[in-house]
Amino acid sequence: MRNIVYWILSAFLTLALAVVSLRYLTNFWLLSFIYSFQIHLGLTFAAASLLILAVRRHAYGFVLLLVSLLLTAHGVIMLREFAEDDRGAGTAPLFRLMTFNVAIDNWKNSTAIADTVIASNADVVNLLEAKPLTFHLQRLFKVYPYHIGCDNGKDSCDTLVLSKRPFVTRQVTSIGSLRKDRLVAASVDFGGQTVNLVSAHLTKPYFDDYQMKELDDLSKALDASSGPLVLSGDFNSSSIAPSIQALLREQKLKTMAPEPATWPIAAGRFGIAIDHIFARAPLHLTSLKRLDDNLGSNHSGLIAEFVVDKSGETAPAQ
Repeated sequence: MRNIVYWILSAFLTLALAVVSLRYLTNFWLLSFIYSFQIHLGLTFAAASLLILAVRRHAYGFVLLLVSLLLTAHGVIMLREFAEDDRGAGTAPLFRLMTFNVAIDNWKNSTAIADTVIASNADVVNLLEAKPLTFHLQRLFKVYPYHIGCDNGKDSCDTLVLSKRPFVTRQVTSIGSLRKDRLVAASVDFGGQTVNLVSAHLTKPYFDDYQMKELDDLSKALDASSGPLVLSGDFNSSSIAPSIQALLREQKLKTMAPEPATWPIAAGRFGIAIDHIFARAPLHLTSLKRLDDNLGSNHSGLIAEFVVDKSGETAPAQ
């Protein structure tokens, strides 16, 4: 009986390992979300392998354990690939940016969210699914006199970018074909240094291949920007998803590792990062933190600080 249980469990675990390992053969959209959980699944599979070995000590059980540990280790290595260099330590940040998916039905927490935005001391705020903030816009605009989005009532209030400084350039476009106006590209002058700011909100990766098409459009938009650049928003995928990795490599984007987990909320720090803040040289992140309170959203917000590398000098924030 023990032998039968051993081989049944081994068969199920082999199948699960094979599914996760498909990332090394194909970037199939239906499995993209699973790829985001490679580290979590690897650890789960390792625990399952130990259980199998407890049922019966056999060479195949050790093979399953080894493969599980390799998947976990490679997931960690992939995260480190996009880690920001240690730059700007002890240097005053050029600017601070906050990004947060409010959640489109989060009306009861709208006042607290507006209070948090104002108290964040961020120079630029990127808010997604911002409809619940409709009745707080004028209060926000007093602190952030420059904005993009939410100009035509609550039905048009999705992506809202707030800034304490005027926009040098600004553009709102669509990525992919599923939803409109979820890509904002702008630039802001921070004390003589112009920085490109891009906000993106991607579709969930298991909605057919919509996200893949959105990433193609996003990459083209980033190609049009030169100089310091920050990309922030809700990607609905982790940095180790193959499609996100391809974007980061192509655009030479970096973040801080490990990224703070932003979803699911119930998992806290043990979740995954599907909301991101990336930077492209000569812009560098010096800090990346998760907001203390999710404020009723199903995502956690992020706040980051940046410096610009100018042959060892950084323009001061003003």
